[in-house]
Amino acid sequence: MALDFLLEIGSEEIPDWMIEPALDHLKAGFTKLLATHKLKGEVAWADATPRRLVVLLTGLPKAQKDSVETVTGPPKSAGEGAALGFARKMGVAPEQLETASTNKGEYFCFKRKLSGRPAGEILASALPQLILGIPWPKTMYWLGKGAPRFIRPIRWIVALLGSNVVAFEVAGVPSGNTTWGHRRLAKSKKPIKVSVRNYEQKLLDNFVVVRAAARRRMIEAGIADLLAGTGLRVKPDAALDNTLCYLTEYPAPVLGSFAESYLSLPAEVLVTVMRHHQKYYSVVRADGALAPHFIAVMNTASDPEGFVRAGNERVLRARFNDARFFYGVDQKKPLAARVDDLKNVTFQKEIGSYYDKVRRMAELVEGDAAALRACELCKCDLTTDMVKEFTDLQGVVGGIYARAQGEPEAVAEAIYEHYKPLSMEDSIPSTRAGQLLALADKLDTLRECFRVGLIPTGSKDPFALRRAAQGVVKILVEGEAGGNPLDRITDGALKTFFEDRVRYYFRDVQGFAYDEVNAAMACGWSDLKDLAARLAALKAVRPTENFEPLAASFKRVRNILDQAGQEESGFPGGAVDAALLADEAERGLHAAMAGLNLAGLSYQEQLARIATLRPAVDRFFETVLVNAPEPHVRRNRLALLHHLRSEFSRVADFSEIVTSSN
Repeated sequence: MALDFLLEIGSEEIPDWMIEPALDHLKAGFTKLLATHKLKGEVAWADATPRRLVVLLTGLPKAQKDSVETVTGPPKSAGEGAALGFARKMGVAPEQLETASTNKGEYFCFKRKLSGRPAGEILASALPQLILGIPWPKTMYWLGKGAPRFIRPIRWIVALLGSNVVAFEVAGVPSGNTTWGHRRLAKSKKPIKVSVRNYEQKLLDNFVVVRAAARRRMIEAGIADLLAGTGLRVKPDAALDNTLCYLTEYPAPVLGSFAESYLSLPAEVLVTVMRHHQKYYSVVRADGALAPHFIAVMNTASDPEGFVRAGNERVLRARFNDARFFYGVDQKKPLAARVDDLKNVTFQKEIGSYYDKVRRMAELVEGDAAALRACELCKCDLTTDMVKEFTDLQGVVGGIYARAQGEPEAVAEAIYEHYKPLSMEDSIPSTRAGQLLALADKLDTLRECFRVGLIPTGSKDPFALRRAAQGVVKILVEGEAGGNPLDRITDGALKTFFEDRVRYYFRDVQGFAYDEVNAAMACGWSDLKDLAARLAALKAVRPTENFEPLAASFKRVRNILDQAGQEESGFPGGAVDAALLADEAERGLHAAMAGLNLAGLSYQEQLARIATLRPAVDRFFETVLVNAPEPHVRRNRLALLHHLRSEFSRVADFSEIVTSSN
């Protein structure tokens, strides 16, 4: 009979952003545990609230299947005495031994039956290590130094295999069959006995919604009820949705308000204060303009007296007052007057100040007037009180202040957007000046960090260099900045780093097949718009009937030329001597190559024409002996193949394409 296994790790509140990685680790850990111990079953689901991590396994057997283990003893040639000794060691009579044939001869052996371990025993043995092995960014002691560490103190553990408790202990906490409800709302102020079947319902009865998706639906439904008939809507924020799901066990939205006068502040400032500092949703009118309202999400059922709403309004009012004060103070000293202040703002101790950084960036902007002015001012907001208080607004505040202080719109917009893209899902700067500025900022950071040895290793990337490089790639492919800055990279490690980022972008973000990416990049990758065009052409032509067979032939060409390069001194090289082309098939291939005329064609048209060479290439390999005994004939035929590969692999190296014949 198949069994279900339920694990709940109860603890003090876990930081919301650490929960999903912990669940991923638990799911992977249980999957590996089942495979290692040859137990059927699967991870049905894993979920969490701030106070509990929960995993449910289904389809587990009571025990492993019985197995037979063959123990090899001494060689048969060792004689009867060796066999007796081996039998005593195995605890059996000599006649129960068998012989096994190996490549070293005949050996005595014994096949012993092993009873499968109970699933509960396996789980009890593995779970302490699995739980304590969750790779939290930070952990803590709570039982004294040297005791087990976890993200927060563990308070209870539920471990049920079917109806039975799987007994083990972690940090002095024994497993059992009791959990705890909501910290404030629970009907029971004592431990709650649960089974696998009634676990979720028992917790729901005590105001704990175990599934994050269900809590998200509660938040969405609550917001819809609050805004029904008002003409208002919440500003979408998927990241905040996720945060609030893992900050609450029984969420309930509440609608709050603030004075209209605060709307005179830039909307970006108000939204940042609400979102990043208070975890509130912003509310907008039908036209998208910010409304003087917010939505907070309580970890409680209701707010009948309005105390929670009033408390949130009071806190937000204080934060907005701070922002209004900072805005007013900052305007007394415009960005242009702050340039020299950047000398006192360190970018990195070995690299220098932001003043130094801006000077270097100006050399990369390539003469665009708006980008040059934006470059001069783009880091000045780091010296403002607003950014010192609300660091997430750097760049954004600079753009807002530049606009308010009369800088040209192109300059203000470039400053506002120059940190973009912040991820592969984010958009690039919308203007050419902004793209040039963003490229200069990111390229300078990468170049200087690599110069002083600050190169990402493993998961460590304190200057977000991977994100910066991905941003450069995304801007160069999707933008209109022009130029080819990757060609100017001279640091070998940085060039390799960029090559990896380019490969990732086209393979994992754009979805090209890995061999298509390899084939196109083998012919050059620093001009990313050109690479994108070649990849698109390659993907379009690949399904045609002649392409992959021709690619297989190109792989054969590569192998022949590689071998010739090792064996023939001074090869590859040399022109094809038409007078030495004696075989009809080699003359036909030479003529077909000469007749393609690829000039002026698009990459897709070039590839389509190259694919028409397939019959001529096939006939060549069917009838022509490349390694002819006459040295001059052999070298001429190798030169023909070298010409074929070099002339027609400018779009992509076809030999990198994986075909059914590979």
